[in-house]
Amino acid sequence: WEQRKLSELGKIETGNTPSTSISDYYSDNGLLWVTPTDITSNILFNTEKKLSNKGVAVARVIPENSILCTCIASIGKNAFLPVKCAFNQQINALSPYKNNYPYFLFADSYHWSITMKNNAGGLTFQIVNKSEFSNIKTCVPKYEEQEKIGNLFYKLDNLITLHQCEQKIKLEGKMNIKKKILLVDYYEKWIETYKNGAVRKVTLAKYNLALRWVKKLEPKLRISDLNRTEYQNLINSYAELHERQTTMDFHHQLKAAILDAVDEGLIERDPTRKVIIKGKNPRTKKIKYLNQYELHTLLKNLNLVEEINYDWLILLIAKTGMRFSEAIALTPKDFDFAHQCISINKTWDYKDSGGFQPTKNKSSIRKIQIDWMVVSQFSSLIKNLPNDKPIFLLKEKIYNSTLNDILERHCKRNQIPVITIHGLRHTHASLLLFGGVSIASVAKRLGHASMTTTQKIYIHIIQEMENKDVDLVMRSLSGLC
Repeated sequence: WEQRKLSELGKIETGNTPSTSISDYYSDNGLLWVTPTDITSNILFNTEKKLSNKGVAVARVIPENSILCTCIASIGKNAFLPVKCAFNQQINALSPYKNNYPYFLFADSYHWSITMKNNAGGLTFQIVNKSEFSNIKTCVPKYEEQEKIGNLFYKLDNLITLHQCEQKIKLEGKMNIKKKILLVDYYEKWIETYKNGAVRKVTLAKYNLALRWVKKLEPKLRISDLNRTEYQNLINSYAELHERQTTMDFHHQLKAAILDAVDEGLIERDPTRKVIIKGKNPRTKKIKYLNQYELHTLLKNLNLVEEINYDWLILLIAKTGMRFSEAIALTPKDFDFAHQCISINKTWDYKDSGGFQPTKNKSSIRKIQIDWMVVSQFSSLIKNLPNDKPIFLLKEKIYNSTLNDILERHCKRNQIPVITIHGLRHTHASLLLFGGVSIASVAKRLGHASMTTTQKIYIHIIQEMENKDVDLVMRSLSGLC
């Protein structure tokens, strides 16, 4: 191959800027105007950047099949222009002579780039002037060989471009499909994928209930259209029919799925950010519980025979404050009579198909101290029972309603207020609080996640105790005369 200067391979020119503002030359049917930015970003055929005939008269124009090279700042970026164009002063252009094949020279321009970068000079910024560009040397074969090499690279370049276009079309197609996904469909799939089998059935039921409300309130809302306003409208619609705490729960159940949609790129920004939770005023809920005399009357008249029955279950819940599902999951090995305590580490799935399942939360795993009378009674009751089977599972199925019916009959027979099995838990906690036991100790005994839960449920009792304390303080101060 012969070593030749670029000036021997074609006509070399440096671009210029038309004397009138470039904006005056923009036209849909004018001449293509090229800048270094267009070359480095591969945006060469932007129809908005064309010169009108007025601009052509003062702009430097090169013929089709020319090679443009940036010569200031981002030096050595090249482009092949199959059409006639005008270009600015930061670009050097090579228009090949007829005895040189344009596609070969463009493929070879990579070597020019390296030479240009190595030879660039300038104080403020790097520059390769027209003279330096013209004197760059490269090796050139005969025309026939140039043509074969140039065509090879031309086909390869077309193949790469075609592949990139196909990938872009596929990506755009997928995005168009994703944009059509409805919120209800995504949420339903999300529940099935991430929650089914991973959470308790009672928790899964809450997610499915939230799904039914989304279907009712926004059945046609596309997930790509979900922004802060749309999400707030959804929450507001739900809040019109529910209390604030219920609305908060709905928001939390929905938010987890939406944040995953943001991570997947289906939603640009988190629409749940800074959401305002509204809702109807909560109804006044009066917790039903027995006072100490009424509880004593109930327990004294239970049918406590020499073998396990449901009355023994009523007694144990009243004396420990444990949940119904925790009580019916008790096995003989959960009783530690030597240390006078019962271990709560599981519950019984009485709402569905039965069987042991985890406790409501981590705080529910605890040890509850029992008095010597419970120790004496239950040590003889369970001594011959299987060590790992529920002692209160007297039938194949046990229902909360069955115990409530039995308890209701006892209450009516003894002429005391009718309460539920869960009411016995409230009774236990209330008597402890009235007896002066700290909120922290009561919360731990009940298995509450925090004292805040205990305070919310028993606020009326705590207020009564505060009034009682005020009276005690006043009597104590009055005696200081």
